[in-house]
Amino acid sequence: MEAVKKIGSNIKWKIGMFFKEFKTMDKTQYFLLFFLTLLSVFMLLPIVYIFNHAFKPLHELFLFPPTFIVRSPTWQNFIELLSLTQSEFVPVSRYIFNSVVVTIITTFSMVVTSAFCAYALSKHKFPGSNAVFSLIMLSLLFVPTVIQIPRFVVVQSIGIMNTYWGHVLPLIAMPVGVFLMKQFIDQVPDELMEAAKIDGASELRIFFQIVIPIVTPAVATIAIISFQTVWGDIETSQLFMQDESMKTLPYYMMSLTANLANTVARQGAAAAGALIMFLPQLIIFLFFQRKVIATMAHSGIK
Repeated sequence: MEAVKKIGSNIKWKIGMFFKEFKTMDKTQYFLLFFLTLLSVFMLLPIVYIFNHAFKPLHELFLFPPTFIVRSPTWQNFIELLSLTQSEFVPVSRYIFNSVVVTIITTFSMVVTSAFCAYALSKHKFPGSNAVFSLIMLSLLFVPTVIQIPRFVVVQSIGIMNTYWGHVLPLIAMPVGVFLMKQFIDQVPDELMEAAKIDGASELRIFFQIVIPIVTPAVATIAIISFQTVWGDIETSQLFMQDESMKTLPYYMMSLTANLANTVARQGAAAAGALIMFLPQLIIFLFFQRKVIATMAHSGIK
């Protein structure tokens, strides 16, 4: 109860501060506030639409002109989505479980790998370090289609087909994450790390207790990009998983309306599935976005 009261009082204080500042605004500030409010509402429209679309009954999904707000909300689309796999060997809960496990492990691995690689390239200069970084940047030029066959050969040769490692290992390498992390770590003063070494700090302690807290904006940004990449990935399920019970939710969502004789069947289940796919990405983005803004506002070496 005390926590609820504290949150309520905090909200009241923020509202009071807003109205207090609102009264002191000039005409230009009023115009900017009005314009930014309209822009914010416009940017929220796709989110409102996807929520409404998931709860529309079948007849509303195909109305013309289409309706933006659902008139008769129903849970039937979600019930249909869950019932589609009742007659099959693999339930939809298995696809969701696979996606959650793969996304958590892969996102964590991508962030850690990018941070370690960037730290070595930035603060531990070794012969050929610039060439290694150039090769990592060069890999950004290759589209995923070009490396599908080599990736398949490697995954098959090391024997991780139809395993969770077959989902995780092909996605761990993240050149964008290494580049972004290196730019942040380059800004960490060498004197700060040398002082820690004089005090007896180990390399791992310097990395986790000094470098990582300073580059938290980069960590949060890489986590957002990694999560969105892995959560919506269907390549590993298509190429490396022959066992249906090892495939992920995005692959199942793609297969809902594939190879059907018409474009009407399963559209309600597809709308519900689209919301399920979108919701975790929205939550993760909002959570880390606040952390990025707060860290960039208050971080720095003083």
